[in-house]
Amino acid sequence: MKKLVAFAILPALLVLIIAGFNGRKAAAWKIVTASNEPARRHENAFMKAGDKFYLFGGRKKQSVDQYDPKTNSWKPVAETPSEMHHFQAVEYKGEIYVLGAFMGDFPHETPVPKIYIYNAAKDQWREGAEIPENRRRGAAGAIAYKDKIYMVCGIIDGHYDGHVTWMDEFDPATGKWRTLPDAPNARDHFQVAVAGDQLVVAGGRRSTHRTGHVLDLTIPEVDIFDFKTSSWKTLPAAQNIPTPRAGCTSVTQGNRVLVIGGESPQKLAHNQTEAFNLKTNSWEKLPPLQTGRHGTQAFLYKNKVYIAAGSANQGGGPEMNSMEVLE
Repeated sequence: MKKLVAFAILPALLVLIIAGFNGRKAAAWKIVTASNEPARRHENAFMKAGDKFYLFGGRKKQSVDQYDPKTNSWKPVAETPSEMHHFQAVEYKGEIYVLGAFMGDFPHETPVPKIYIYNAAKDQWREGAEIPENRRRGAAGAIAYKDKIYMVCGIIDGHYDGHVTWMDEFDPATGKWRTLPDAPNARDHFQVAVAGDQLVVAGGRRSTHRTGHVLDLTIPEVDIFDFKTSSWKTLPAAQNIPTPRAGCTSVTQGNRVLVIGGESPQKLAHNQTEAFNLKTNSWEKLPPLQTGRHGTQAFLYKNKVYIAAGSANQGGGPEMNSMEVLE
């Protein structure tokens, strides 16, 4: 009798299991439709501070657009004190730091010489420390880690030439800079992310308009800086980024670093989302963006990844103002 009951229950359990699998929502990027609209822009930053999102910077000086997820609406707030583009914004203690940025026009954009800081609570910008003159560059990666801010690689002379391997540490408490070991590969037009004690550098290129190579000299190698040992390594070729591209954004989600969007010699901006898993030391393919984009930034908020604005084609346009979320 017990065997008969068990056999009778098994089909019902199988039905429940299958229904459970079918009922799961597959991960996908979705367009966020909100009231009001932010300005269209690219080569901009997109970063959270507290529970609000801030879209700012780009190829011209304009307002900062604030998104409130509670009301699902955008509004303009304080204008940036300077033109700033080609940078990765950093959230640190509820404020947003801008360093490693450019100002000016293609192809000889010039590095912004100082740090700018946005206080979201006061809706105010202020000038921060000067960036050492001999270490100024733009299109660099930037990240906060254990009360310090780090700036990695970049390029000195806009898109023309001068890509560097530099890594610098900035202490917001003292305003002092410290030079760290150079990265193995020079690159620009990329972003960085930290998982655990590992800083992951993936994507980017060596922009060289001087010789007519702006888009095609992409970097396939992945470089990792270990904060515990203060040392770099380049991963084996088998672990190169699957889709080499520049103008991409990077964000940490658990043990993975997601590399999103980007540009290359193809006309359309990339929609690829690829994740490097630091536990398995392998790449994973994630759902593509609804619309390919480059020259913007993504971040993690309540375990969801948000991205907004950017350019839909290689180069400068069309500029976008849409926002997507990866659930």
